[in-house]
Amino acid sequence: MKTVLITGVGKGIGKALKEKFLDEGYFVIGTFFTGRPDPQEHLKDFSLDLSNPASIASCATAITNFGRNIDILINCAGVLKDEDETSVVADKLRETLEVNLIGTIDFTQRLLPIMQDKGHIVNISSTAGSLMLTGKHASHLEGRYPAYKISKAALNMYTVTLAKQLDGQVTVSSVHPGWVKTDMGGEDADLTPEQSAEGIYNVAVSRPPTGGFWFAGESVPW
Repeated sequence: MKTVLITGVGKGIGKALKEKFLDEGYFVIGTFFTGRPDPQEHLKDFSLDLSNPASIASCATAITNFGRNIDILINCAGVLKDEDETSVVADKLRETLEVNLIGTIDFTQRLLPIMQDKGHIVNISSTAGSLMLTGKHASHLEGRYPAYKISKAALNMYTVTLAKQLDGQVTVSSVHPGWVKTDMGGEDADLTPEQSAEGIYNVAVSRPPTGGFWFAGESVPW
């Protein structure tokens, strides 16, 4: 039985991914900040606060000691702290980067020793972090949530950097989940969490060229 590690399984896309992988016969290791999942067969959960270095270290150690190597790691947990902002607010930028970038990188690096050879690391990013799309479609993105955009652009660079580091060993991908009906995306969004999870799953279980940015099976411009 293959093992997937998913951060943020307490709600939203992470919760839908947890259910999708369980349905597909995977053993799921899930982390939660709020909304601890109900006990299920082939599910092991761990508490994780990506803004807290001590929590990251403790969780990574506990997962390592659990004794299962990881076939797929999906960094799904994230925050949107500046939804209504149109300019950078330093405090909100720091809070956003701690979770969406620094904490995610710290957690990932600590789990690299238990990644299976030929495994896959998937960073849930956003087209809001695409320099090309933001430049061409600024009106569509409404100029809002700059801290979130900055965090996702930086996460994309981590994808490229890590892909070079692990070339030939582990595939690394950024994935746009779509505009999803979650607490972050709102009720007017295009996709349900289950629909988004289906698309992410399809990328995660495939082996696309490492260091790529994907949505619905298509390459996304950086």
